[in-house]
Amino acid sequence: MVSADVARRERFEAVVGETYDPLQRYLRRRASPPDAEDALAEILLTMWRRLDEMPRDNPLPWCYGVGRLTLANQRRGAGRRAKLMNRLAMERPMSEPEPASDQELEAALADLSEDDQELLRLWAWEQLEPREIAVALSVTPNAVSLRLGRARKRLESELRRKNHPRAGQEEAYGRKEPQ
Repeated sequence: MVSADVARRERFEAVVGETYDPLQRYLRRRASPPDAEDALAEILLTMWRRLDEMPRDNPLPWCYGVGRLTLANQRRGAGRRAKLMNRLAMERPMSEPEPASDQELEAALADLSEDDQELLRLWAWEQLEPREIAVALSVTPNAVSLRLGRARKRLESELRRKNHPRAGQEEAYGRKEPQ
């Protein structure tokens, strides 16, 4: 088994040695330097994963085909991002709620469970990612993401409940309160 792995690695290294420079030139003529680098990395990964499908005698044309598809995927992704950015730019900005004071936040946080408090503090104060919080709490990253979303909603609900204006003082959409 070890010899098969060694043979596979050696074949991959030989193919990369043969195709790396031509692929780099091919990509640089068709994409910006950062996009070309990203595409080359993606091509190398595909070459490794599909090494058994790659022609043995002349792999370069096959690699060009992978490169062409990789660049097409990059262009489609860039187009989707541009459309999303345009759509977001056209949307009416939402009004931001007044930020809670430290005292209001502490009071709302105190009304949550100990687990929610710890989760929110690890996320907000320690600035840990869900995967890092998962390690700290000995749970899965997926569980952290779900619990974090729920805890944030509960905290937001507590803040709204504590800061909700009394009946008759709410501002109607588009109208100001009578003075």
